[in-house]
Amino acid sequence: MVVQPAVSDGARIIRIVAAVIRNEAGRSLLVRKRGATMFQQPGGKRDPGDADELATLARELREELGCELVAGSARLLCHCSASAANEPDRRVEAAVYTVNVRGEIAARAEIEELCWIDPAAPNVPVARLSREHILPLLRGASM
Repeated sequence: MVVQPAVSDGARIIRIVAAVIRNEAGRSLLVRKRGATMFQQPGGKRDPGDADELATLARELREELGCELVAGSARLLCHCSASAANEPDRRVEAAVYTVNVRGEIAARAEIEELCWIDPAAPNVPVARLSREHILPLLRGASM
């Protein structure tokens, strides 16, 4: 198996996998990393030991939020790209999945803060990838 690098030096592209987690009220979870000002979807870069995108997503959710990805719940929402919120001169390319999780969600590792937002009216600063691509897809969508 060949694992693509998370960052392509020539194109300055960061490849990630991200999660859309919604609560019973239809609010969507966003996270803010330590030292960052923008909120974004939880997720991250693929590590060499990750078998695929969903393995990456499961690992990131476990490390950063302390919850478990429910097997078979992941559904591809979109592939999208935008300028990186926390890394100047880089673009983020994301595979975004809607997922169900189990367990208590809490900020861990590099996550400093979490918030549940109304996708139609976020009340926090939101990274471009989420603001321009992901949240518009969630507006009016059923859970």
